[in-house]
Amino acid sequence: MHLTVLDPTNPAQPFPPLEAALIEPNGLIAVGGCLSTQRLLNAYKDGVFPWYNAGEPILWWSPDPRLVVFPDQLQVSRSLRKTLRKGLFNFTFDQAFDQVVFACAQPREKESGTWITSDIHQAYRALHQLGVAHSVETWLNGELVGGLYGVALGQVFFGESMFHTYTDASKAAFAHLVELLVSWDYQLIDCQVHTSHLESLGGQEIARDYFRKLLDQYCELPTKPIAWQKLNTQ
Repeated sequence: MHLTVLDPTNPAQPFPPLEAALIEPNGLIAVGGCLSTQRLLNAYKDGVFPWYNAGEPILWWSPDPRLVVFPDQLQVSRSLRKTLRKGLFNFTFDQAFDQVVFACAQPREKESGTWITSDIHQAYRALHQLGVAHSVETWLNGELVGGLYGVALGQVFFGESMFHTYTDASKAAFAHLVELLVSWDYQLIDCQVHTSHLESLGGQEIARDYFRKLLDQYCELPTKPIAWQKLNTQ
């Protein structure tokens, strides 16, 4: 199947239909282009995201199935609930965006590289400056020990990455965020691809066609005015 090559000078160029994505590797739909804010926002609305390694061209993906969490179906394990009740952590929003992205970019155990390149970091910093990309930070005794970042459009939050250096710190950040997303009428959290970490929090796989229908339904809906930067709860 022919793979679409995107023009880096035309960020408004549409993505191909999702059914044009490759079966193997699952969901690869386009290559090239740029990481401009316009290109990224169009990608998210279309159900597409960038994911590539340093030294590779930009690769764009829309896997089938898609892992999502419906905010009102969050699952909090007994052990995580116990951790949250202890009140060990403080949570902030958009107070350390660059630190969170940097921490997420560190190679995981048994991995030597990262897909969060400096270009990715700069691109999401630009989205953050537009008020579209957000971070959640978990603090323990004044130290950043976990967090996540993603993109918010309409009533959808697109999770990008999370990290922790203390047990349950990223899960706690996610659970705290979801509680607030429910109160803000968010309808969907995109988690991209399956991981046991996200499955334990209520992640479920849905068909790509259904995912796209949900995006069409929720991405353009208004949300309550949210001053993320003013949120600081425990």
